[in-house]
Amino acid sequence: MKLAAVQMVSTPDVARNLDSARRLIAEAAAQGAALVSLPEYFCLMGRADTDKLSIAEEPGDLHAPIQQMLSQAAQEHGLWLIAGTLPLRTPDVARVRNACLVFAPDGSQAARYDKIHLFRFNNGREDYDEGRVLERGDTPTAVQAGPLRVGLSVCYDLRFPELYRAMSFAPGAAPCDLISVPAAFTYTTGQAHWELLLRARAVENQCYVIAAAQGGKHENGRRTWGHSMIVDPWGEVLAVLPEGEGVVVAEIDAARLAAVRAQLPALTHRVLG
Repeated sequence: MKLAAVQMVSTPDVARNLDSARRLIAEAAAQGAALVSLPEYFCLMGRADTDKLSIAEEPGDLHAPIQQMLSQAAQEHGLWLIAGTLPLRTPDVARVRNACLVFAPDGSQAARYDKIHLFRFNNGREDYDEGRVLERGDTPTAVQAGPLRVGLSVCYDLRFPELYRAMSFAPGAAPCDLISVPAAFTYTTGQAHWELLLRARAVENQCYVIAAAQGGKHENGRRTWGHSMIVDPWGEVLAVLPEGEGVVVAEIDAARLAAVRAQLPALTHRVLG
């Protein structure tokens, strides 16, 4: 089964971003991808955090422009679409949820995950706090996407390994075959930790990781790290795009997944938690 991670350099213009996403999904489908992931904030990199409030959509409204495009793209190409993130309304008009929606090949919404861990960073030069406009989620979420059990996470979640354990080891759950991490990592933190953390999550969970990222200099002045990649269960980077718009594609190999887990059955050796 082929996976594709879409990398974007999104703008403050939703329509332009949707056009870019639609084109890149088609490019991934043309390369044979059966599952495609978009990056965090694929639909908007605003000039201010509060810009998310004005474009936020009602949950489950497939006639709203962002959700409609996602549903149609999944159905048109007959693929699973992990739709990065988009802002969904909450009862608090000053807050939105940063939500990752998954669409099935028939265009229906198969899952929703709301980002749990909200990023805050201050190094004396840069100061950013997602909590100013985001309401955090509270529910670890995995979805069955065809033959794959896919754990959903977003960007800063990557730093919290207990989230991935919760997906795989909840009562009655099976370990994830794939972890998705759509992101908009800052250049500073991405350069230091992005690949390191992605490979660590792949190795400790003995699963594939797909990480679709924002990657470049945005019109709002922000620079994101990029390096969208697909990592295998042994921590090997199978495909990566350092910067700029594009698609990275790799094959998920069920035999490879089984072999890693059989040769070093670390998931069965857990004692704590």
